[in-house]
Amino acid sequence: MGGLSFSISLFFGGFSVKFFTDYTNLVLIAIVLISGGLLLWPTISRRGRGGLSAAEATQLINRRNAAVIDLRPSADFAKGHLPAARHLEFADLQAKVAQLVKNKSNPVLLVCQTGQQSNKAARIVQDAGYAEVHVLEGGVDAWQKAGMPVVKQGAAK
Repeated sequence: MGGLSFSISLFFGGFSVKFFTDYTNLVLIAIVLISGGLLLWPTISRRGRGGLSAAEATQLINRRNAAVIDLRPSADFAKGHLPAARHLEFADLQAKVAQLVKNKSNPVLLVCQTGQQSNKAARIVQDAGYAEVHVLEGGVDAWQKAGMPVVKQGAAK
């Protein structure tokens, strides 16, 4: 390790050794690393589960014109669905995945009742070549709990 200190001293003129051995500087470095990690945590954790909140889904729909695909059975879809959602039952997804959106670079938002089927469907849709696939975290249940509108037989509820 003495060789490493010697090369650092040569490269930085001894400044770096003093900097890294000062307790105050080590505390500041730790604070920077921890705060940076906390700032990145929402992005990292979202990437793992892939779900969007109702507010994030609304922004995706409004700002980027995401295609909303409701994977629930027909009876559940008729009881209430997201505005502008297209119905495609989960069982039919594999056969009709190529017909979801004309441009595969457009965002796709998958919706089911609780978010479980949508997570499974996301893999199928991504494997079909769609670049940006999102899942509504918590499904229609979470959407309604957030006070967001649903459409039932052509009328907003």
